[in-house]
Amino acid sequence: MNPRVPLLAAGGGALLAGLYGGLLLLGTPVPAPALPLEAVHGPLMVLGFAGTLIALERAVALGARWALLAPACSGLGGLTLLVTGPGLAGKVLLMAASVVLLGVYRALWRRQPEAALLAQAAGAFAWYAATLLWLAGFIVAEIVPWLTVFVVATIAGERLELARVALFERHAERWFLAALAALTAGAAAVTVRPAGGTQLFGAALLGVVAWLLVHDVARRTVRASGLPRFIAVGLLAGYAWLGVAGVLWAGAGATGGGARYDATVHAVFLGFVMSMIFVHAPVILPAVLRVPLPFHPLLYAPLALLHASLLVRVVLGDAFGAAVVWRWSGVANVAAVLGFAACAALSRRAHRRPPVARAALS
Repeated sequence: MNPRVPLLAAGGGALLAGLYGGLLLLGTPVPAPALPLEAVHGPLMVLGFAGTLIALERAVALGARWALLAPACSGLGGLTLLVTGPGLAGKVLLMAASVVLLGVYRALWRRQPEAALLAQAAGAFAWYAATLLWLAGFIVAEIVPWLTVFVVATIAGERLELARVALFERHAERWFLAALAALTAGAAAVTVRPAGGTQLFGAALLGVVAWLLVHDVARRTVRASGLPRFIAVGLLAGYAWLGVAGVLWAGAGATGGGARYDATVHAVFLGFVMSMIFVHAPVILPAVLRVPLPFHPLLYAPLALLHASLLVRVVLGDAFGAAVVWRWSGVANVAAVLGFAACAALSRRAHRRPPVARAALS
């Protein structure tokens, strides 16, 4: 068996558990398990799922067997949270994953030092900082800025790798690193002084979004067709949600709960992160599992459902306080994620059929 399969399966298990925890937080009529999944919903989604996926992709890029320890620790850490709740063992495993991931970036840096890798390493450091603070007794809401730096720095760094060939501005990379440094400093400021630090963090996040909107190749590939256009549409929509989160943090300041917290957190981790995962899955999964995942226009359906349901959740549910709309739009968020997995499986299955059968389906 391909050793990457169980690692990806562990991340998938964390995703399913995190989605179920989300349904519990929404108050939907689903059976409640013995352990409070809602208490670890965020770490399962961000570190157990997205963290495992990112660490696995980076381990494959390095090509060293020891690098698989990073996704192994994060996957096992997510499963441990699922079994034991927010206990010591799960937190330590997730922190160990970030340490190994930093080692992976160090090895990649030796091969080719570049700004994009520096940004991704900053993301791994933010992962470490988040788990360290969680171990120190900070609640999940208080480490959200560090979790945000983790996903934003990692994804933005990967986008910088693609944008370098099209960068015409002489100091574009320096502006990128300056915005990312401000974002990291903002997360540190939130930890020390949440009141003033949150505005700094939000402003820095808007700076990163502005850089991506100006320099990302998605602005040009959105006029293409097929997979490049699909990726560009998801990227630009994700950047818009990241901008919403930046405005909420910069304009309204710190919050540890309530409607504004719900809107801000899900703008980042659903609107931005999940959109990135959707559109990059046809590229990442074949590289990781060595099996093709062909693009099919059907993949637009769950992407559209994700963004439409999130818009309803934030505007009608959070901003206007329509509790019923908030709840069922949240359920639609979950359906979008599960729907994407189903559409990807159907696309893969159609690809494996004989050419005549595929032609009949098209």
